[in-house]
Amino acid sequence: MRVVLGALWMITTASLAAPAPLRFSVSDSWAMPMMHLQDGRPTQGILYDLMLSLATQVGLPAEFHVLARARISAAMEHGDIDVRCYVAQAWVDNLSGDYTWSVPLLVQRNLLVSTHVPVQAIQVTTLAPQSIGTVLNYRYATLDPLFASGQLTRDDARSEEQVLQKLVAGRFKYAVTNEWTLDRFNHHLPPGRRLHKVAVIEEQNLGCTVRNDPNVPVQRILRTLLRMKMSGEIDDLIQLYTGEASRVVEQADQ
Repeated sequence: MRVVLGALWMITTASLAAPAPLRFSVSDSWAMPMMHLQDGRPTQGILYDLMLSLATQVGLPAEFHVLARARISAAMEHGDIDVRCYVAQAWVDNLSGDYTWSVPLLVQRNLLVSTHVPVQAIQVTTLAPQSIGTVLNYRYATLDPLFASGQLTRDDARSEEQVLQKLVAGRFKYAVTNEWTLDRFNHHLPPGRRLHKVAVIEEQNLGCTVRNDPNVPVQRILRTLLRMKMSGEIDDLIQLYTGEASRVVEQADQ
């Protein structure tokens, strides 16, 4: 009996001593260089390194929740995750006051890409009616009005890499992807088959949202993210995986 009680005491003590993990959302549509998923688990990439470093500096173990993009907002509302990174305010509707935004950490530059160089400069708003390669549940502020009007039609895939694979296969003439994913994808293609950047769709500042909860060290997380950005750590991660430095989009209304 004493042995059983002793074992129970040790288990209870260990449970009480172990800090609660910092729970991050991971979109299953992310691709390298942002994040690589293997058997449903993140293993490397800009965001993986960023999240792991953040948790380490805050002093908590990192826990990654891989979710479909459409389920992330609900997970935030239900308190199932503590930190969501790589998100723009324009992507989130009716975000509750239970979350606080970090400073801008990096920039996503969305491009219209094609298998061929166009004869004339492309104006997205004047494209003829056609299907455009897009990612399921992704929002594109510039293109959404054209999708809503029926001028353009979405042809969705689960990730940006799959979108580019469909473009190479000839499923559509144009696709939308972020510049880093395109550059990495092109690196694995022979020069004659590489995809071409034909127009800039939009540039957006991306950051993290942190759940406001007494059990989450919100201010420590926000200060750590600010320090990681100001020290150049995040820029170094971007440089490591892409060979490019980060930018911040200047926005007069912020």
